[in-house]
Amino acid sequence: MAAQGSLPALIRKKRDGHRLEEAEIQSFVRGITQGTAQQGQIGAMLMAIRLRGMDLRETLALTRAMAASGRTLAWPQAWHGRLADKHSTGGVGDKVSLVLAPALAACGCKVPMISGRGLGHTGGTLDKLEAIPGFRVSLSPEEMQDALERVGCCIVGQSEELCPADRVLYALRDVTATVDSLPLITASILSKKAAEQLSALVLDVKYGGAALCPTRDSARQLAQSLVWVCSELGLQGSAVLTPMSQPLGRRLGHSLEVLEALEALHGAGPPDLRLLVTMLGGLLLWQCSLAGSAEQGQQLLGAALDNGSALATFEAMLGVQGVAPNTAQLLCTGAPAQRWQVLGQASIQEELKALQGGWVQQIEALPLAHVLHRLGAGRERAGDPINHRVGAELLATAGQRLEEGEAWLRVHHDGGLDEEGRKALQAALRLSPEAPSGPPEFVTETILPTGAMPGSADAPRPPA
Repeated sequence: MAAQGSLPALIRKKRDGHRLEEAEIQSFVRGITQGTAQQGQIGAMLMAIRLRGMDLRETLALTRAMAASGRTLAWPQAWHGRLADKHSTGGVGDKVSLVLAPALAACGCKVPMISGRGLGHTGGTLDKLEAIPGFRVSLSPEEMQDALERVGCCIVGQSEELCPADRVLYALRDVTATVDSLPLITASILSKKAAEQLSALVLDVKYGGAALCPTRDSARQLAQSLVWVCSELGLQGSAVLTPMSQPLGRRLGHSLEVLEALEALHGAGPPDLRLLVTMLGGLLLWQCSLAGSAEQGQQLLGAALDNGSALATFEAMLGVQGVAPNTAQLLCTGAPAQRWQVLGQASIQEELKALQGGWVQQIEALPLAHVLHRLGAGRERAGDPINHRVGAELLATAGQRLEEGEAWLRVHHDGGLDEEGRKALQAALRLSPEAPSGPPEFVTETILPTGAMPGSADAPRPPA
């Protein structure tokens, strides 16, 4: 029989529905990082957690143990209270980070944004940035600090030194069908943020047909778990719930999303993208005490987008992350044709036309993402190459009247769009004889540690 405290005993304990103590969770994570835990054992524990769950105290202990499994970042004392980041649970057309990081930096935050790559139908922030020639996503902690000193923000990938336990668990969750475990999601996200030594974090928890959380209730559960653990870690945390049945913005695909992010940095772009950027940024400015309320923070973020300071910060960030000055300048301030020249354009731009007339009720995100994925915009497994030029532009939006034969989608590809793909794309367009009853919701709920709305009389004030 396995000795008490051994890994098989811990697996059996969780399998049978019992609570793990903090020391036992630390022992499990040590086994991962020291290589004494076999992959089969780790997979068995992940499945036991997926089936039996973890309470919030267990989730907190797992988060802390994973954060302590590697190096933690250290920042100058003068930055204390101003270190901010954002995390999204993943969506279609989500280019918020490209706009938000420089806008926050322009408002006085320090933003060491650690982002990920796309897997499956969701796009990754790093993949979008790598559509820009020369952009370097791998920076050492020392290079990150230099970027924050010179520019105020950087967007990088997770280094080998940060949260090594998470890298092992993340890869195994994908192959053991435990990706959707709430405690494992919480610990994976927040262990990396804890290692960043942040002051404030805002979480964009998406729900719907193209999101990790299928329903608003499941998204709320995850958001509440994330915000509670943030609070216990001493981190100012908040979350917003956003629907992900329709794409965010009007452009999908890496190069096209960079172009749309630049439109937003010029003070333009689609209204849903701007709303989400300013709402998330407003919460962070408030949590960092750089605004008196979340609403005031939204106004400051909007001003940074409109007055050119966010765009200038983005151009400077490109420079410190390896993009040649003339390339960065053409991309940020050049004419549209020059931006296309920098990013490259797919060989085919094909328009799809409405097969009948009607009011646009919805354009479903998931079918669009799946077709673009097959055309080369996504990857099946880590390390697969992607085609940054593949993407789509929505030529119609919900609430608009379309006539039969009117173009509603422009697909950018280098060949391979067949009749099956066209049919799948056409099925994403949901038309009705009647106009929608109202505009679609972009942000449906905000969750704070006390549940108070930011800016209200009983809202919790961030520490000075």
